Amino acid sequence: MSDPIERLTSLFEKFPGIGPRQAQRFVQFLLRSSPSVRREIVESIQSLGGSVHQCKECMRFFSGEGAVCGICANPARDRSALAIVANDADLAALERSGTYRGMYFVLGGTISLASEKASGLRIKQLLDSIPKRDGLKEVILAFPANPEGDATAARTRDDITTAYPAVTITSLGRGLSTGSELEYADPETIKSAFDSRK
Repeated sequence: MSDPIERLTSLFEKFPGIGPRQAQRFVQFLLRSSPSVRREIVESIQSLGGSVHQCKECMRFFSGEGAVCGICANPARDRSALAIVANDADLAALERSGTYRGMYFVLGGTISLASEKASGLRIKQLLDSIPKRDGLKEVILAFPANPEGDATAARTRDDITTAYPAVTITSLGRGLSTGSELEYADPETIKSAFDSRK
């Protein structure tokens, strides 16, 4: 594919939730934008590789110095609680809610019901990290309230219970409606989900 418009459109279509029409709108926006805006976008994308890296404790992506992110390095965080989330966007939503002050682990997605495979999920890294977490009392499964999130929660619960039967495992309450994505939930809904976890 040598046409730059088609090539860029097909790249945008690879983004989650972006279809052909939206991809075409992105390209048309870039064509109408000034060269300085396009240059800024290119520079921002290029800088992702150099300044952004993955926290070795929670596995989220962050920009900064050191091997651990600001959340994991913060001594004021509650280390007795560990929320397992599907992705960085869910972690950001929980942080915005201001409700949860514990630690996190980003699993890297949810189980695909089409294949029922957990490939690409960091379940082994999660299990390996649990004994290193001094004072851990509760693991909170904070997955989306949809079938994929439920399947991931069930698998994660089974794996943790098998390896560490003494760890208390809870799930977010259904203050979140079924089928909703955590990253789009408002702070009050997230607070309700945390308060009614079981």
